[in-house]
Amino acid sequence: MSRAVVYEAFGGPEVLELREVPEPHAGPGEVRVRVTAAGLNPMDWGIASQPEAAARFGIDVPAGFGYDFAGVVDEVGARATGFAVGDRVYGGALGRAVADFVVVKTPAEATEPLWRTPEGVSDEVASTLPVAGMTAAAALAAIDLRSGDTVLVGGAAGGVGVFAVQLAQLAGARVIGTAAESTFAFLRKFGAEPVAYGPGLADRVRALAPEGVTAATDLFGMETAETALALGVPPERISTIAAGPHPPAGVRATGGFDAGPDAMERIGEALLAGTLTVPIAATFPIERIREAVTLQAGRHVHGKVVITLRPALH
Repeated sequence: MSRAVVYEAFGGPEVLELREVPEPHAGPGEVRVRVTAAGLNPMDWGIASQPEAAARFGIDVPAGFGYDFAGVVDEVGARATGFAVGDRVYGGALGRAVADFVVVKTPAEATEPLWRTPEGVSDEVASTLPVAGMTAAAALAAIDLRSGDTVLVGGAAGGVGVFAVQLAQLAGARVIGTAAESTFAFLRKFGAEPVAYGPGLADRVRALAPEGVTAATDLFGMETAETALALGVPPERISTIAAGPHPPAGVRATGGFDAGPDAMERIGEALLAGTLTVPIAATFPIERIREAVTLQAGRHVHGKVVITLRPALH
């Protein structure tokens, strides 16, 4: 037997349970990963709490929990390619990541990718990269961000936002980020110029950048996208990752699955070069999954929340 976080009904953190489940094994064309860390994302508890969100991902109860993971390959099935026992890896396993083991296909699928973890990058950091890193890269690629741009990033202090802010700066852009005033000092550490969201946002942005904004990405809702349009940004240079209402005409809706094939390689190189950092706000053992999700769902945490797993005692 092995352990996995599961839920049998949709709801808040209280529905999550750590249970013993049959130990999975790698089949033909698959590898098994012994998970050492799992990074949490808003999509995880959004799926677990909202049946309509779960349905968009083809998930129904009972279900497992989480997407991002990192660990070590410990089984390789027949005809599996690209990985060997002992390889440190990270990737995505929809609705299965917060568990002792995950089984993924090889070659890896676009919806459940698997990469080797670069030497020098910890499993905790690697476990935060897939969703946030790919989503940020896709959001910036959708607006063709380039050197000399002044980009408005909505939700800049969030899990995706801290990646987008740093990737935008690496591209040579000036970054103005919307956030709560309590996060301004946090954002300035990453080189962003913070601005408070809410009514009057357009006026505050004009005061910061009287020469104008040339691009924008909205990582939380539609306020930033609508503000960018009001500031005269062409809609094709505005992106949003919101999964709810349709964006304004011409604004580019995107998500992590749209990231380019080299996005994670570039992020790994930036991590190793020290030009990109991942703020990990808190780590919790798998036994404290409810506490971890409660913290993240409160949206007051600055940085990523990671679940750590030690081998189960038998």
